Amino acid sequence: MGRAVLRTVFLLIPVCYFLFPTVEAQQVSVIDDRGTRVTLAAPAQRIVALSPHLAELAFAAGAGSQVVGVVRHSDFPPAVRDLPQVGDAARVDFERIALLKPDLVLAWRSGNPAGDVARVEQLGFAVVVTEPARLSDIPRLLRMIGELAGTRPAAEKAAAGFEREIAALRARHADASRVRVFYQIWHRPLLTVNGAHMISDVIALCGGDNVFADLGQLTPTVSLEAVLAAGPEVMLGGGSAGGEREFTDGWRASAVPALRELPAFYVDPDLIQRQTPRIVAGARAVCAALEEVRISRQDAKAPRNARK
Repeated sequence: MGRAVLRTVFLLIPVCYFLFPTVEAQQVSVIDDRGTRVTLAAPAQRIVALSPHLAELAFAAGAGSQVVGVVRHSDFPPAVRDLPQVGDAARVDFERIALLKPDLVLAWRSGNPAGDVARVEQLGFAVVVTEPARLSDIPRLLRMIGELAGTRPAAEKAAAGFEREIAALRARHADASRVRVFYQIWHRPLLTVNGAHMISDVIALCGGDNVFADLGQLTPTVSLEAVLAAGPEVMLGGGSAGGEREFTDGWRASAVPALRELPAFYVDPDLIQRQTPRIVAGARAVCAALEEVRISRQDAKAPRNARK
């Protein structure tokens, strides 16, 4: 009888593994955006994200159940709002991080001070530093997180879906006439983006040219006079506390008369200023705005009787 029981148990073991898959306890290793190799003894089961977009990327990569800590302003997907907070992107709470005992900390090179990252590493926690600058970095980071968290199938599905949607937008606007764009990310002071920013990548995807692409600073402050001199055909953005109405009304009341006449289109900051798969929705909004500018051009060129 004992042998029969043992034989049955051994026969059931493969079935149990098939029915109840677990994360394989195997070493994983990646090279982060510092060029540093980060190796984990096993896929991460306790992840702390030090920026809202990193928490969102982790969830998109299928690792949401493994995220145990986030920073303030993390609000998407809604499940992150209930997670413990460890400070904000500019300053982290090391004691809270230590209490959470993460086996992986996701950091943002542009947003998290290098000293904070070094301190987390000194506490003995593995840190992967990321720096998404181009649209192509989003699927790359989804796959990286999937590798680190043992969620490769979900991460690959999300990454491939993102790539398909971006490729479709690129193909749709590849031959579109160019539109000169000013993009506002904040109103006081007036902030824009240079050509190294992901928003500039989105503008190019839609057949636009960022009028301040050549500036050296990633998010430079500009004057209204500089905007006028740059010669934009459209104002895009969403950087104001009052949302769409404040953005459009602000340009309608511009102190520079010539800028009041330019079309202004609001883009939800959460859909374009966070480096996550949701930027596809932001890109669609930008592309739609530029298409309206092109249509207006055609209407303006048409003979008056043809427009009746």
